[in-house]
Amino acid sequence: MFKRRLLLFALVLASLTLPLIESPSVFSLAQSQNRKTSTPYTGDLSVFDSPGRDERLQVNRVMDILGIGPGRHVADIGAGSGWFTVRAAKRVGEGGMVYAVDINPAAIQYITDRAQKEKLPNITTILSHSDDPLLPANSVDAVLLLKTYHEVAKPEALLRNLRAALRPGAKVGIIDRNGNGENHGVARDVVVREVTASGYELTATYDFVKADNMDYFLVFAVRP
Repeated sequence: MFKRRLLLFALVLASLTLPLIESPSVFSLAQSQNRKTSTPYTGDLSVFDSPGRDERLQVNRVMDILGIGPGRHVADIGAGSGWFTVRAAKRVGEGGMVYAVDINPAAIQYITDRAQKEKLPNITTILSHSDDPLLPANSVDAVLLLKTYHEVAKPEALLRNLRAALRPGAKVGIIDRNGNGENHGVARDVVVREVTASGYELTATYDFVKADNMDYFLVFAVRP
């Protein structure tokens, strides 16, 4: 009788203490959410349309790798001036759609005006939250975060909320530069750790986007 009571007490004690033990994923989430990030850019958006940027970033090759073609639906997260948005919109054509996602209302207005000026009705702007892109469910075939990831304050929350918007086989591309988080760059290994902790797997790595050996291009897919 005494042994049964002792065993029951041990089981109750274990059930009370287990929630206090953090799993590796919980620890990773806390660690990632507390890392340093760069202040989101709020200056002159036209600086992103510098001459030669298409060639430096090899944007057409980037779109090829992400499977961006006629009829596809694409999300440009951290769209800024819409530099990538308009290029993707021209690539997907009238049968496709590009969602320009940004947390900056000025950027959203800038892209809205730009889409009208360039006669690109297949662009939809979304004023998002820092931890949620607010994309429609099952809406996109490809996503790109172009020189934006280092500004994301809650990367794992953002990526988890993104998953519902991804269609089967969707690719998520991240182009950034190595840095310490607050110098407009973030280490490649940090990005891989955070994205994989959010339910994705790394499927490809490239370093062709610039010749300074600082930039990297990572491609992810939802982990089965």
